[in-house]
Amino acid sequence: MDTPAPMDMETAIVPATPTSPIESEDPASPESQPNKRRRKKSIVWEHFTVEVVGPGHTRACCKQCKKSFAYITGSKLAGTSHLKRHIALGICPMSRDKGGQLSPYTPASKPSGDGGNSGGTDPPKRRYRTTPAFTAMPLDQERCNHEVIKMIILHEYPLHIVEHPGFIDFVRTLHPHYNMVSFNTVQGDCVDLYLKEKQKLLGVISSIPGHVNLTIDLWTSNQTLGYVFLTGHFIDNDWNLHRRLLNVVMVPSPDSEHAFNQAVVACLSDWSLDTRLFTLTLDQSVSSENVLGNLRGLLSVKNPLVLNGQLVVGSCFARVLSRLAQDALGSMEGTVTRIRSSVKFVKTSEDHDEKFAELKQHLLTQSTKELSIDDQTKWNTTYNMLVAACEHEEVFRYFDAANPGVRLSLSEDEWKQVETLCSYVKIFFDAASLLAGRPYPTANIFFHEVSKIQLELTHAASSPDPFVSNLVKPLQEKFDKYWKDSCLVLAIAVVMDPRFKMKLVEFSYSRIYGDDAENWTRIVDDGIHELYLDYLEPMLPLPAAPVENGEENLKTEAPGGGLPQGGGATSQEDLQLHHDGTLISFGDGLSDFDVYISEISSSQETKSELDQYLEESLLPRVQEFDVLGWWKLNQMKYPVLSKMAADVLSIPMCTVPPESVFDTRSRKIDRYRSSLRPVTLEALICAKDWLQHEAFSDVPNATLKSEV
Repeated sequence: MDTPAPMDMETAIVPATPTSPIESEDPASPESQPNKRRRKKSIVWEHFTVEVVGPGHTRACCKQCKKSFAYITGSKLAGTSHLKRHIALGICPMSRDKGGQLSPYTPASKPSGDGGNSGGTDPPKRRYRTTPAFTAMPLDQERCNHEVIKMIILHEYPLHIVEHPGFIDFVRTLHPHYNMVSFNTVQGDCVDLYLKEKQKLLGVISSIPGHVNLTIDLWTSNQTLGYVFLTGHFIDNDWNLHRRLLNVVMVPSPDSEHAFNQAVVACLSDWSLDTRLFTLTLDQSVSSENVLGNLRGLLSVKNPLVLNGQLVVGSCFARVLSRLAQDALGSMEGTVTRIRSSVKFVKTSEDHDEKFAELKQHLLTQSTKELSIDDQTKWNTTYNMLVAACEHEEVFRYFDAANPGVRLSLSEDEWKQVETLCSYVKIFFDAASLLAGRPYPTANIFFHEVSKIQLELTHAASSPDPFVSNLVKPLQEKFDKYWKDSCLVLAIAVVMDPRFKMKLVEFSYSRIYGDDAENWTRIVDDGIHELYLDYLEPMLPLPAAPVENGEENLKTEAPGGGLPQGGGATSQEDLQLHHDGTLISFGDGLSDFDVYISEISSSQETKSELDQYLEESLLPRVQEFDVLGWWKLNQMKYPVLSKMAADVLSIPMCTVPPESVFDTRSRKIDRYRSSLRPVTLEALICAKDWLQHEAFSDVPNATLKSEV
């Protein structure tokens, strides 16, 4: 006879009484006594241990996830069915995560007398008769169609994807009863979704208190058709800045002088903005003087009260920076090409890359950038490639010596010229990086950046170094044109920043214009006062009707034709006639002071909100400043000026989104999209913009903070 094992719940010895298979797995009845334990043969005990947690109270603990389950409580036995479900159905999280796949319960081997099935016992069939819960979910065909439409719009999939066999098989694998929609149905549903979202946006725009600014951007196609993208920029009642694509208008002749006018008129009519247009911003590369003149005329007709249509920004700041950077890099095109070839020689071969890295380590070269081949559609990648190459100048020199069959490195003078080139391209790179990191920049941040570039280029253009002057002078001439066209709008915008007001304008102009700074400052001051009057005039009360009787004169004259009240040195209350006709003064003698205070108060009351704002002290210049939040808090103090500030601060100085700031090529509509009907194309592009804004509508206002 075997010696009984210790009284461990896992290895307890049971009497040799024959039992049925069911009895061998589960206790026969709740009345069984705990001290009459049988050998536990259920497969679940390969995955569980039994732990005693108290007198007459034991629990089963999963070996993988350590979760415990009820097993024996006094005379009640919980059985093992719930333990089998934990393993067999993949409920155990550790079993589910193992190897990234589901690891279900695997039955143990049965004795050879099981009828030939030596592979193991199946889990209880009653646990597999039910269908998984997710397959029992009813099919919501309408919701599924809506999600397919959103997927196509957001990810720019072709509408024909719903007819692709691979997509159909995939969807029917998810739910065999889903009825795939046709191309025509998808096209109609996309337009319907666009119209629904448009109604929402119309409600938002109609409720804003101020004007809407428009940017105009031109895309082209291989069919030489033009597509004018019109984007609205505005501030809502809660002082949040919005940027929404409003229209995509196809123009058959994009080179026509009136093509943009037609697109703008269509947009204004479509969104009921005929009297609410504030400014227009477009890219100089697609505009001529005639186009600008036509748009200024249109703006003055649509909004004659705002500086007579002067607020047309003729160039996108990001595009200006891009063209200047490309011009600078193009001035040394041969040298840049040789550096690009050198970098390719190193980075396209593992052996060359390893040798280069060994040389760098041996020479103890300190560098902040790694060598990388540039993407010539993004000028910032070319700039980064040149900066990295300059930091590895010494390594290139030794690498060239170690590979005599390959002439890669430049001369010492050429390296110096590349470093000089990078120092001036960096000016454009820093300014563009500021734009690339801001989805919704307010207009007040631009004046400082633009004036800084203007000052740097003006000084460098007169450099005694011929290489510097030849490099910078053409750049300075092009940028000077942008500065003169935009400086008024930029200056008015920065005046609306309570940290700077007119003081930054005066300071910057003194550095740029020298003795002529006063004249340029006066232009800004006159412009901003004229703009303020345009906002003030609609709010002024109508003039009072003239008084026809003599009561008004009686109020201002003393009885008997005496001195008028408030108009002389002493009030009538303090004066009396002596018997000889002389005036005798009575009272406390402070009536003159009362008159003085009254005059000061009346002069202060007549001072405009703009003048009060400009005369107040500047706010401390902190890096993180929410200019829109400040105006929101002060709109009760400046009810008229705050309306003007909302419109001015929402003026867009760029027509491109942040991800396109460094682009070197104009944007094109691909062949597939240009083959669609214009209404479908507009629906797809606009709806994508609106759905993306809905997805990111909870972005905090920190993105609107100014870092000047």
